[in-house]
Amino acid sequence: MSMNTFGHLFRVTTWGESHGPALGATVDGCPPGIEITEEMLQHWLDKRKPGQNKYTTQRREPDAVRILSGMFEGKTTGTPIQLMIENTDQRSKDYGDIVEKFRPGHADITYWQKYGIRDYRGGGRSSARETAARVAAGGVARAALAALMPGVEIAGYMVQMGARKAEPSRYDLAQIEQNPFWCPDAETAEAWAADLDALRKSGDSVGAVVEVTARGVPAGLGAPIYGKLDTDITAAMMSINAVKAVEIGDGMAAACLTGTENADEIRMGPNGPEYSSNHAGGILGGISTGQEIITRFAVKPTSSILTTRKTITKSGEDTEIITKGRHDPCVGIRAVPVGEAMMACVLLDHLLLHRGQIGEAGGRIGPQG
Repeated sequence: MSMNTFGHLFRVTTWGESHGPALGATVDGCPPGIEITEEMLQHWLDKRKPGQNKYTTQRREPDAVRILSGMFEGKTTGTPIQLMIENTDQRSKDYGDIVEKFRPGHADITYWQKYGIRDYRGGGRSSARETAARVAAGGVARAALAALMPGVEIAGYMVQMGARKAEPSRYDLAQIEQNPFWCPDAETAEAWAADLDALRKSGDSVGAVVEVTARGVPAGLGAPIYGKLDTDITAAMMSINAVKAVEIGDGMAAACLTGTENADEIRMGPNGPEYSSNHAGGILGGISTGQEIITRFAVKPTSSILTTRKTITKSGEDTEIITKGRHDPCVGIRAVPVGEAMMACVLLDHLLLHRGQIGEAGGRIGPQG
């Protein structure tokens, strides 16, 4: 299986399976001299790890990350950084019933059709457990961004679960870590809790929408046509397990606007250009504007559910299936720190690309000194 690497200069290769002995990431292209510790990376992994509340899978994994290479005296050396996370709470017997059956909505059938072999224990590489490695790599990217581009703030949060949306007028970013849904709207978080309790008891699942923002990103990252910043952000978010749609700024809603409504008007401020709005999500022509970068992605309902579904076997017989095991009733909850990690990796990658091609060049706006 190829294509396990993403990024241009800051490159991340993830490896391992859901029910293997370990999984992890090889991070190549991180600049030297960046202070990183396992504790720093663990902070982000703790946001994603399972079993933290009744609304996520009850698989108990400490997700303890180890740094195996690329460091000397607490700083990166510029060589590949090897990150490893051991699996300690696999229950492969839960998947005995699907050895010959394909779970509807899951990658079982396409993996079999493509490779002729599949790891049915939790889905192998198609399992969302793979995203733990991305979060660890994202911690490396965050540390490098803090050193090279101070002031960048990346925040992710759920804005919709099922048909119920959070109310923007009630957003309080301080609330994000105060509820199990990473929601900035405390009132909606309470309603989601009741909704998800009912779904869990019925053996069903539900989808969600996650928003990820990045503030403090300077203008100039990204390139026109094939090197667009939004192209890589979109690809990064779409690569997350169970994601079915991604948008930047107003996204699909931009199709409902007129040109006068959509145009983000510009005026000169005391510190440079200022925009009257941000329909573009902080990116124009594939290049960052200096505004807040905004992306959203939609996560489908968890495919592994306790409700009977019709399917077929490898021999082509019609049958039914109930997926046993420990699964997230709303996988969007634990997708929040994954989205943050992917944003960090893309921003660092584009910062390094920008420095390599442009250096200190670039057009200035305002009086020329």
